[in-house]
Amino acid sequence: MPELTDQQPSEGKGALTAGCLLLLVLVADVAAGSLVLIVLAARGPSRMNAGSGPAPAGAPPADWTPALCFGALALAVCVTGVMLLRLGHRYIGAIQLGLCVVMASLALGARR
Repeated sequence: MPELTDQQPSEGKGALTAGCLLLLVLVADVAAGSLVLIVLAARGPSRMNAGSGPAPAGAPPADWTPALCFGALALAVCVTGVMLLRLGHRYIGAIQLGLCVVMASLALGARR
């Protein structure tokens, strides 16, 4: 009886695994992005009504919500990218880590 370590995966199985993994990562990233969009959109109407009262004397309080949302999205993309690299899918993992850099720069720029 041949051992499992002696068997080499066929090209079809490797492509199928990579495709399913890419689809799983895409669904996870879309879910995280949708959650960020919902949070940012739900707080939009309340921010418009906040300016209708008298103007405060001091500076307005800092709004950390966009920075935290984009930071959480960057973290989710980074975790999936590292997971893909650890599983041996170098190209998909590198693309995920590139997207992580973009999301992290959005998180850093959201505080302005």
